Parts: sequence; structure tokens; C-alpha cells
Amino acid sequence: MKKIGFIMVAALLATACQESLEDRCEREAREYTEKHCPTPVGQNIVLDSMTFDKKSHTIQYAYTLSGQIDDSATINKSNPRELLLQEVRNSTNLKLYKEAGYSFTYTYYSAKNKGTQLFKATFRKSDYQ
Repeated sequence: MKKIGFIMVAALLATACQESLEDRCEREAREYTEKHCPTPVGQNIVLDSMTFDKKSHTIQYAYTLSGQIDDSATINKSNPRELLLQEVRNSTNLKLYKEAGYSFTYTYYSAKNKGTQLFKATFRKSDYQ
């Protein structure tokens, strides 16, 4: 009986070890979105979803802004691209994906004007290294 249990555990571990980085990233993004989104990440900022595009190797974050920051002019005054780039450069959570050369896209939408994109930035390997 112990031998069968060991074989089953070994088979499960072998399967888990064969998951590609792309598959892992896609799964983790999907699971995070299912378990945690929407989730507030700051005052008037909600993370709606995280997805992964295998074709372009891009991790995509979608946010909704509300209140005083729900305005593209207000957002652009704060130089969000540079702030986000610093976050990507300094993030230890993204280390594995940065080492693989993945891209990161951040898209911010309006709460008061549903579907209206207020700001979008994509960072490629050449940006964050």
C-alpha cells in the first residue's frame, strides 16, 4: 500500500514540475483573480483582474479608479508611468517573470464612466532593466 501511495505522490510531483512558466503564470493570474478580485489596493483604487497573455508574455493588471482620481487629467499630472516603472523595477514578487523577460501592462478604468480607459502603460524588459 505504501508503494502505491509513493507512486501517486511521485506522479503528482512529476506533473507539477513539468508546468511551464507560461502555464504557471496563466494559472496563478487566473487563480488570483478568482480568489481576490475585485480587491481594494489603495484609496479609490480597485484591482479588478490579473491576466496573462501567453502569446506576448505579458502580465496584465486592470484597475478601476473612483473619487477624485477618476479623471485622466488628474492621473497624468502625477506621472504614473514613472511611478509604475519604479514599482516594476523594485518588485521582488515579479523577479521570476522579469528574469524571463515578461512584459507588464497596467490599465486604469473609470468607475463613473464604465469602460472608459483613463491610463495604460506597458513595460518591457528594455524598460525595467
